[in-house]
Amino acid sequence: MKTNIEKTFHVDEPIAKVWENLSDPARIVTCVPGASLTEQMDEDNFKGEVTLKFGPVKASYNGQITFQERNAETRHMQLLGKGLDSKGKGSADMLMNGKLVEKDGGTEVTCSMEVTITGMLAQFGSRLITDVSNSVFDQFVDNFKAKLAGGEVDNTLKAGSMMGSVVKGILGKK
Repeated sequence: MKTNIEKTFHVDEPIAKVWENLSDPARIVTCVPGASLTEQMDEDNFKGEVTLKFGPVKASYNGQITFQERNAETRHMQLLGKGLDSKGKGSADMLMNGKLVEKDGGTEVTCSMEVTITGMLAQFGSRLITDVSNSVFDQFVDNFKAKLAGGEVDNTLKAGSMMGSVVKGILGKK
């Protein structure tokens, strides 16, 4: 099952500060709900874990993120993420392109993601995966803005928003 997600958000911070944080996995991982880094293999390759729980379903993935491009001059990055379900019953792959532009006294961040999921989660369909991905992304944006502003960041998955996505996904099928 494959889905595409496009997101744009604005951060009231200078582009250099936003780039410095977004292009550093050790800084950014604390903003991603359910994610942690386990190893830095080299400058562009990192291992980590992501655990998502929504409704009765819990999925944990062990994987690798690779920066295929990280250009500080053009403020463009491309990441490839590959993960295997810890139970060996599926996988998740993501190709993400991110671009930063100075705008309205801050920074506009545009992301496009192509997500491919196999296994148990894939049976829920692209609508539910998109809804859950949107919810996780929204939590990421809130955490990222809080981090840049010097506030507290909580990267635990918000179960209420996940349940809302599950219900919305199920009702949308009818």
